[in-house]
Amino acid sequence: MLKKKTKIIILSVMVLLLGVTGYLNITLNNQVVSTSSNVTTSSSYNYFESYRTDRATSRDQQIMYYDAILEDETSSESEKTEAQSKKMALISDMENELALEYLIKGLGFKDAIVTTSNNYINVLVNSGELTSAEVAKIVTVVTEQTDYGLSAIKVIPVV
Repeated sequence: MLKKKTKIIILSVMVLLLGVTGYLNITLNNQVVSTSSNVTTSSSYNYFESYRTDRATSRDQQIMYYDAILEDETSSESEKTEAQSKKMALISDMENELALEYLIKGLGFKDAIVTTSNNYINVLVNSGELTSAEVAKIVTVVTEQTDYGLSAIKVIPVV
């Protein structure tokens, strides 16, 4: 049998370990709670940032594709000319979209994304419901900066 002194030492160590375990549990739970609150704010993280990242990735791939055609010795002159013109058009679209996004943010909206194509332009705005006056401001900026007509512009609120 263990002596009384040994039993007291073992019991004291167990109580000490229980206390340390409780302290660590509380400390780690507080860290997890603060981390998860950060994750929550970043999970509403932003549709807009996610979209921009996806768009940048896609466009980088397109530019690499055009560059590959331009650098390929087996590409004909017409293919190279077409690739160069498409690359320049893409770069122009990127610049116009970025300028429009900043102009729309300048109107007081939290964020905006502009996408263009040959036939239409979409404007996604970080807003609840848009008033007619707000839509008119956005459409005015877009028509002044581009060649798109009123029927080709679509303004979409994103909540």
